[in-house]
Amino acid sequence: MRTLVGGKAPKFSATAVVEGCNIVQNFSLEQFFGKKYVVLFFYPKDFTFVCPTEIWAFQEKLQEFEKRDVALVGCSTDSEFSHFAWLETPRERGGIHGVTFPIVADINKTIANAYGVLAGYEENDDGTTKVTGDLVAYRGLFLIDRKGIVQHCVINNMPLGRSVDEALRMVDALRHFEEVGEVCPANWHSGQKSMKPTRDGLKEFFR
Repeated sequence: MRTLVGGKAPKFSATAVVEGCNIVQNFSLEQFFGKKYVVLFFYPKDFTFVCPTEIWAFQEKLQEFEKRDVALVGCSTDSEFSHFAWLETPRERGGIHGVTFPIVADINKTIANAYGVLAGYEENDDGTTKVTGDLVAYRGLFLIDRKGIVQHCVINNMPLGRSVDEALRMVDALRHFEEVGEVCPANWHSGQKSMKPTRDGLKEFFR
């Protein structure tokens, strides 16, 4: 599948649980465009093992995302009712009670499919549909700018948890490029030296 980076983020309108307790209809990323960056991340399933560690890691850095004008949004192929029940379950019992960023219900799997993170596949054989693997989302993450353009993505297989600090680093790199016009070299962090995208800029960087 062709990468989404550099193109418009796929649009969707779906049910979501927001602020940890409110089920809302017609949730869309378009409400943020023109005002905020968006970090949209997919995870496989509610009530699992690696997924709550990631969700708590995102929640613990939520203020850092908000300081950078980033709307953080989670999404899985579970229903809004599963999301709600998980959000009502205490952390010590494997729940995510206290998480406040929106979690989208992609029960029809159309959002995960549009973003290229839907695991498993369907095939038709003599009129019978067969499904290979679980039709759930891989651990995909997409950084979307204020214009709705995907600027960065990473997709992990199920056992591999993501780095929230790396997501923040990429936000910083994008903001730095937009504000200063200089590009960010390998392992760059906010406050470090960047480079002008010219031959002279490259020489200056290594001077």
